[in-house]
Amino acid sequence: MTPREAYELAEINGLSDSTRNIACQDPNEAYYYALYIDECPRDDTREAACKDPNCAYCYAVEVDKKPRENTREGACKDPRSAYYYAHEVDKCPTDSTREGACKDPNWAYYYAKDVDKFPRDDTRDGACKDPLYAYQYATVMDKCFRLDTYIATSKDPEYSREYDEYLNIQLRKILK
Repeated sequence: MTPREAYELAEINGLSDSTRNIACQDPNEAYYYALYIDECPRDDTREAACKDPNCAYCYAVEVDKKPRENTREGACKDPRSAYYYAHEVDKCPTDSTREGACKDPNWAYYYAKDVDKFPRDDTRDGACKDPLYAYQYATVMDKCFRLDTYIATSKDPEYSREYDEYLNIQLRKILK
């Protein structure tokens, strides 16, 4: 019996240890089993769900309805899930979610903007892996010239020009 078949059997016949054990062989099925069949958190379904970052995040939001170290650890294996865990579950920054989000420039930028709400070296370094997010970080978070964001934006002519224009506007404001 596949994990999906075990879940479907439990929908019809009700929960059982045997269908739960089989469902727990797949993170998605374990999460759905906890949410719709058990209708409560359990260590075995949580452990299985935590093998997939998105399932770990969803388990924390919809089943546990609170942060837990093991769901956070599972979610932090993926930058997007780490960001959403910090933003929606923890509702505050943590070192582990920030580290997870900083593996991708997009999520590093949004983590700084929406979770930390101020610039930091680690989120800036993450954002600087891509010229677009380096530019956004510079203009939205830093709001000033920094050599590291300038170098990162210079790797793409479009964002290099945009950054130069931004700096010219800022300079004109200062000189007024």
